Amino acid sequence: MRIDVVSIFPEYLSALDLSLIGKARQQGLLELTVTDLRGFATDRHRTVDDTPYGGGAGMVMKPEPWALALGAALERSPRTADEPGERPVLVVPSPAGEVFTQATARELALREHLVFACGRYEGIDERVVDWSREHFEVRPMSLGDYVLNGGEVAVLAMVEAIGRLVPGVIGNPESLVEESHSDGLLEYPVYTKPALWRERPVPEVLLSGHHGRIARWRRDRQLQRTAARRPDLVAALDPAGLDRADRAVLAGAGWTVAGGRVLRDDTTGGDAPGSPVA
Repeated sequence: MRIDVVSIFPEYLSALDLSLIGKARQQGLLELTVTDLRGFATDRHRTVDDTPYGGGAGMVMKPEPWALALGAALERSPRTADEPGERPVLVVPSPAGEVFTQATARELALREHLVFACGRYEGIDERVVDWSREHFEVRPMSLGDYVLNGGEVAVLAMVEAIGRLVPGVIGNPESLVEESHSDGLLEYPVYTKPALWRERPVPEVLLSGHHGRIARWRRDRQLQRTAARRPDLVAALDPAGLDRADRAVLAGAGWTVAGGRVLRDDTTGGDAPGSPVA
């Protein structure tokens, strides 16, 4: 996979040299280039912003440096086919974009070339986005309903979420299967040695060696934790994927399956029975 990042603060992206992403770059699993947008400015002051038309506070990033920088990234694309599915994906971090999710990360991890445009100030001249659609598959993307000073933090998060899904980046692929959001649920709680720590024991079932009971315990805790922390994810579950035990756990947490949907059961107090949610 090839990843290009354009920013006026390239040093901000130095964290991509560390940990598993940095190791993947060294091993050639990820080809990642960070480019300074100011290198494409056309004046001696390397200006990349100007006042907004129509008035208002703040500055807007100028279109020409962006067009030149994105054009340079386009030239580095491993594929030049004109089909929309083969075009590089241009991700523009923006609070006005679609919400980035684990499903988005899995989708983008299958693409050959991703380009990230880190905006600053009041954003990038909208004509850049319009022009880019002639050459890229453009995806304005948001981490959530809040505003950052620039796109760099969002890009760090997205590149890590996507990059770790590229084959070979994570040493044990099974760890990708059981983590949060892999199946629409949050991950179950995890424990390690010692079995008793500060008078707090590891749940007995995890010491039993009974794989079936352990799997059921973990599934129950996933359902309980998700119901307590992310009810929106419970509401999005496909009832066809829920067995009788799953439905019993959800019922105890205040949910019921009716009409082909998972719905809140207002007749319960919403408290899950048994072990507390961890």
